[in-house]
Amino acid sequence: MDQAMIISYRFLFPNNREELIEVKIDKQTMESLPDDSVTPPDWCKLEFHQCPNCPLRAIPQTWCPLAVRLVKLMATCRDVLSYDEVKMEVTTPERMVTKNTTAQRAVSSLMGLVMATSGCPHMLFLKPMARYHLPFATQEETIFRVVSTYLLEQYFRHKQALSTDLELENLKKIYGEIQIVNMAMTSRLRTIGAQDSAVNAVVLLDIFAKLLPGSVEDSLEEIRYLFL
Repeated sequence: MDQAMIISYRFLFPNNREELIEVKIDKQTMESLPDDSVTPPDWCKLEFHQCPNCPLRAIPQTWCPLAVRLVKLMATCRDVLSYDEVKMEVTTPERMVTKNTTAQRAVSSLMGLVMATSGCPHMLFLKPMARYHLPFATQEETIFRVVSTYLLEQYFRHKQALSTDLELENLKKIYGEIQIVNMAMTSRLRTIGAQDSAVNAVVLLDIFAKLLPGSVEDSLEEIRYLFL
């Protein structure tokens, strides 16, 4: 039985350039498998612009698990500007999604998947959503998925007689930590001269991370009518 699931992002540029990035994910751990055939560049070292909230230490871990998984994506984006038009074909085990969009939004969707499956300790909460990856999700869809995932986790904690959080207080803390990671990763990418499509892709993800802690209640009120 194959223990890996593959989610592929195919970039189709107007100049007939085509790029394919496959994210291979272990079905048990829901962590993506790094490309062992390539030696990570120095900017992937754990201590290079390390996130201030990172619990990992350079000994025995040399590499940042998230940065290592961004190497191919950075190479793909090297000549791509944020507002370049691109046609995307995203293939998951269940379906294919196609969309004409800007490069930064395409990269942001892929980067969100890579981050969620990177093994970064602050991204562990996102693993279940990666299993049911929804490319190009809107902010409303993301709020729905995030809160549903969190409450389902509370259900399983309740079944194990563990403490639960129905007020979503810890969810806000989780996204506060994710925001710190996003800011540090932006700094890391800017330092290596990454193209703006890659940097802005993280910025788009960070907008949601910044908004969620302070606006989750308001966002939920907007979809309350669905349950009445």
